Amino acid sequence: MPSATDTLAPVEPPRPLGRPEPRPGVLAIEAYVPGKSAVPPGVTPYKLSSNENPFGASPKALEAAQAALGKLALYPDGAATALRAAIARKYGLDAKRIVVGNGSDELLEMLAQAYIGPGDEGVFSAHGFLVYRIAILTAGGTPVVAPERAYTTDVDAILERVTPRTKVVFLANPNNPTGTYLPFDEIRRLHAALPPSVLLVLDAAYAEYVRRNDYGSGLELALTAENVVMTRTFSKVYGLAALRLGWMVGPAHVVDALERIRPPFNVNSAALAAGAAAIEDEAFVAASVAHNEAWAEILVREIEALGLAVTPSVANFLMIHFPETPGRTATEADAFLTARGLVLRRIESYGLPNALRLSIGTEAANRLVIAALSDFLAGRDPEARDA
Repeated sequence: MPSATDTLAPVEPPRPLGRPEPRPGVLAIEAYVPGKSAVPPGVTPYKLSSNENPFGASPKALEAAQAALGKLALYPDGAATALRAAIARKYGLDAKRIVVGNGSDELLEMLAQAYIGPGDEGVFSAHGFLVYRIAILTAGGTPVVAPERAYTTDVDAILERVTPRTKVVFLANPNNPTGTYLPFDEIRRLHAALPPSVLLVLDAAYAEYVRRNDYGSGLELALTAENVVMTRTFSKVYGLAALRLGWMVGPAHVVDALERIRPPFNVNSAALAAGAAAIEDEAFVAASVAHNEAWAEILVREIEALGLAVTPSVANFLMIHFPETPGRTATEADAFLTARGLVLRRIESYGLPNALRLSIGTEAANRLVIAALSDFLAGRDPEARDA
């Protein structure tokens, strides 16, 4: 059974009288804060805070999006026919089992709205994606947090917190912001132990980057089980973050439920066109993944050589740990790096105040990060970039 600390009961401020007020639970939601991008004036910025593709988007996707801009007076295809067909071809799916969203975030929110209500619970891991908590609270449910083991999702901890009130289990694999993953055998074990009435949501936003033989995105389970869905995004390896595009595959009955609440025309025409082109540009994806794999190894080696710990990651980002020693903390490192134009992600909102998340960037950005961390740990002036 969950302990008192596992269940995140909403806490709301007092409500004044005489004006419209949101329903109970809304004011208990802490708004999602995205990775920052601002740097001091005159400093070249390197945004490494949002896990974006350093190569941008596929030229084919850019061309398709540009062509779509010539039809701005027309509504987009509300059924996302061409994109769903492209996804179906890529993965050998039935297009009728695919739902397209305004980013995978919208799909996560729709899943919560469809399956969670007041008195229901949604479970996720301690350092899981912040949107899970927001989606559960928005739906009127109660978030339940399962502790992790070595910054990795703990299947047994999740199962211990499943009760008759549990409706959804959200699991990011790989997880953001830790970069860790569960082997597919562990995903199978989790699914096998869940009651059939509990929906398992496998968030595979970073699946394209994983190069481990024991990893599985969850596609197989989503196609064969009645209580599993898998979500994916075009924001990461495909470089379409600005267009907000994601997709989900799952059982026909879950797809039917989401289609009933999905906003009409929820995805714009440029996103639909760019997504259909991007998913077929395998050469661009392969180059992006190869760059990421090579630089992940280099960055880990060089950062650890400086004396900092790095959590092993299979995604396109690294979680770097800093000591609590004054002058060497994550907060001070963030300020130092920002002064150099290097914007990393503070992750105290994930319960990780002593770490920063570094998106793997271009070669130039990666080398600047290594040099800046070396200077920071040596106590040098952050503005002495040419020293």
